Amino acid sequence: MKNIFLFGECMIELMTASQDPSSNTLKQSFAGDVFNTAVYLKRTFSDVNVHLVTAVGKDSFSQDMIQYFNDEHIGTDFVFQSDTKIPGLYAIQLDDVGERSFTYWRSDSAARQVMQHIDDNAINALSQGDMFFFSGISLAVIEPSARADFWAMIEKLKAAGVNIVFDPNYRARMWDSESQAKTQFEKAFGLSNIVLPGVDDFQQLYGLSTSQEVYDFCKPYQFDELIIKNGEAGIFCYTKTEHFQFDITPVNNVVDTTSAGDSFNGVYLGARTKNVSISDAIDLASKAAGFVIQHKGAIVESTAYNQFIKEQLVNKK
Repeated sequence: MKNIFLFGECMIELMTASQDPSSNTLKQSFAGDVFNTAVYLKRTFSDVNVHLVTAVGKDSFSQDMIQYFNDEHIGTDFVFQSDTKIPGLYAIQLDDVGERSFTYWRSDSAARQVMQHIDDNAINALSQGDMFFFSGISLAVIEPSARADFWAMIEKLKAAGVNIVFDPNYRARMWDSESQAKTQFEKAFGLSNIVLPGVDDFQQLYGLSTSQEVYDFCKPYQFDELIIKNGEAGIFCYTKTEHFQFDITPVNNVVDTTSAGDSFNGVYLGARTKNVSISDAIDLASKAAGFVIQHKGAIVESTAYNQFIKEQLVNKK
């Protein structure tokens, strides 16, 4: 079986439980961009080994979080537990068209110190994997003093033949400056085999507003696959041998866009790990993302999602 390792942070999620905007009742769950990707990857391709690489605490929320990982059949061998830190927390607010805004409490979370737990033995074990995924948020979360160790790890993994995958998920408030983010992102571009950017991330950080501009920016780097997500304008794919635009069908009933890109990433990477063609992988991933954004919260209830994916996979046969 293939082994995919996903490096990032899972947080405590709070969201209004009622449709009444005046309600003060909040629903608590767990989410985070890389964790969301792991969940949708595993749910869609149950025969792929999916492992989360992160740090949590030893508090009750952390114990519940680890149990949730287990319930989703996500490997926890690389979920380290800090003696002194606890998970981060965030709250989601939605507007009338499903667009979200976030408030975070994560500056002292356990995940910021994850590199302190990763020694040579851990890196040797990660080097046996097929794929290692991280995001711009993953880079922003870890302590700046630990980033040199992170890049040394990535270089070792790549030298061992692990496919490195990067989603430049940019959140300006998480960085000290744009130049700091650019330095880290461009290290990632230089080491990645697969890059999964959204045009909106490049718009915020580099002032680029079209898929063509993003492609021109990325062209000097040596990717195997560059999948550019541009909302309703479609998805643009560039490889060493082909490039094409994939048109998508817009979703009319958008409820919550929180995990659109995360679900796309998980399904796309799982499909590619299973040697599904790029166009078929994009097709399935975009349909999965379209389904997810019709539901509230980052993680859709498993029965509904699994039934949807089962229907999609049956229709592919």
